[in-house]
Amino acid sequence: MTSIHLKYLAINPVDLEWGLAVNSVGRQEIAPGSPYPPATHPTRYLFSPQKGRVLNEYQLLYITSGRGTFSCDTLGRDKLLHVNSGSMIMLFPGEWHNYRPDPETGWTEYWIGFKGPQADGLVEKGFFSKNRPVLEVSFHDDIADAYSRAINIAEEQKSGFQQALSGIVNSLLGMAYYYNRNLSFKQSNTERMIAKAKMLVAEQLFTIDPKSLSEQLFVSYSSFRRTFKEYTGFSPAKYILNQKIDQAKEMLTNSPAEIKEIAYRLGFENTDYFFTVFRRITGQTPLIYRSETQGRKL
Repeated sequence: MTSIHLKYLAINPVDLEWGLAVNSVGRQEIAPGSPYPPATHPTRYLFSPQKGRVLNEYQLLYITSGRGTFSCDTLGRDKLLHVNSGSMIMLFPGEWHNYRPDPETGWTEYWIGFKGPQADGLVEKGFFSKNRPVLEVSFHDDIADAYSRAINIAEEQKSGFQQALSGIVNSLLGMAYYYNRNLSFKQSNTERMIAKAKMLVAEQLFTIDPKSLSEQLFVSYSSFRRTFKEYTGFSPAKYILNQKIDQAKEMLTNSPAEIKEIAYRLGFENTDYFFTVFRRITGQTPLIYRSETQGRKL
């Protein structure tokens, strides 16, 4: 069994002012049939698999081999979630939790513990939730490499190491969110549908509308709208509108077409509405945008 444990990392007031500070980082391999946690586990973080534990910090764990189980207060102590190779587990401060590898497989785990208002803000805004503590992300070298970099930085503890570790934590949180979302979309064929929807918008930009788009995809509009917004962050109508404005910017910069003609070609009801939408999205009128991008004075 190969283990690296960093029991404590110094945090000073300046580190906390940065917005996020790291308490611990490490890696350990649990061989099949081995006791868990091992005797070499940091004393501060020891817990009994029979009793569980509560931490006063966040931890983000990454399981790169093996399998096991996880439970927490929010979902119910008796509810066991399956944890597999490629799972990440988010632990929350003040939340009772318990986890362990399957004795038949053992597992390899990376972890990093942290606290600060940056992490609190991500939870408050719903990017991470106690209701979704296990994130399926699959195996990615960039995640494992990020943990390894954090371990190296924490071992050296050079000046400013906490700020460097903070950047790695933000990167890990971003990758956890990104890979988890896209893996779930891929498994449900959402990714393929969204790609086709974007292609249809590009091909039929001047005439397409959200309902005809959903009809061409053979899905109900309400279902399509919900899925599209969840995936892209935009409703279909807003996405099409933004694509039209991007096309308008291209035409204003690189063509001599009159603004009225551009508005008509892009399917806007009238020039006034085109002006209103363009200004709302870009912060400029079409006239000012054209003059600035063409290097001319009004």
